[in-house]
Amino acid sequence: MKVAITGATGLVGSRLVQRLHAEGHKIVVLTRNTTFAQKVFPSEAFANLEIVAYTPNASGSWQSVIASCDGVVNLAGEPIGEGRWTPERKQEILNSRKLGTQKIVEAIAKANPKPAVLISASAIGYYGTSETATFDETSLSGNDFLAQVSQAWEAEARKVKDAGVRLVILRFGIVLGNGGALGKMISPFKLFAGGPIGSGRQWFSWIHVDDLVNLILQALTKPEIEGVYNATAPNPVRMADLSQTLGRVMNRPSWLPVPAFAIEALLGDGAIVVLEGQQVIPKRTVETGFDYKYPNLQSALTQILS
Repeated sequence: MKVAITGATGLVGSRLVQRLHAEGHKIVVLTRNTTFAQKVFPSEAFANLEIVAYTPNASGSWQSVIASCDGVVNLAGEPIGEGRWTPERKQEILNSRKLGTQKIVEAIAKANPKPAVLISASAIGYYGTSETATFDETSLSGNDFLAQVSQAWEAEARKVKDAGVRLVILRFGIVLGNGGALGKMISPFKLFAGGPIGSGRQWFSWIHVDDLVNLILQALTKPEIEGVYNATAPNPVRMADLSQTLGRVMNRPSWLPVPAFAIEALLGDGAIVVLEGQQVIPKRTVETGFDYKYPNLQSALTQILS
């Protein structure tokens, strides 16, 4: 199998590349920064990997490599939880997903032969936020900024079906692994100053990076997998429970809360990512028979932090 991947140097993408390479598949890494990608994936260690420069929001010669691939995994997008959401930043967040997906779909439509499947990332931000509601793949979308971004992102991906290509949309929860969101959370705990962020009542819907990679691999290889799936563990928790579990695994106290105003002062509108949440259940994912390696938070954190 030959797979093209955008966002391959990120937390999820790099783990996916490692798995595909270990299983003997060929990989095309589509990247804006070829120098960095070459450091992440040195040629002496990744013999079956090709690095191709691409511009996410523009057509180009990079699009021709899609024709030789069996599948495309679209993970690219500007980080949401970093920096204040200025109008310019919000436009970058939207364009990196909407226009980037548009160009990937355009490349697939022109390809001959075409890839069999496009796996396109989305986010559980699609549902909006709530302390009381429970969401699954059939739930309606929200109306805040992140919901609007996810709607636009998915709308572009759905156009690939006009080319007769199977589409899988994975709505990512908070991905737990070495680095990413967890890397930022554990720093205060290391200093014995950890605790819940904000009220502690907000929901935290998460997934271990290895389970997410396994879910992507399942979507690549099983033709019956099609449509929208929540890429979350089956046991979401509230922020206070996350804090207690993290403290227990790290053998650190978890009683010192981080006040909401401190996060808002740092992130502005972007504070919604950590101050508000949603309880998301992977109903369709479970129905496929997907076997979670880390269905519970403690087992996931223990593995990552061991």
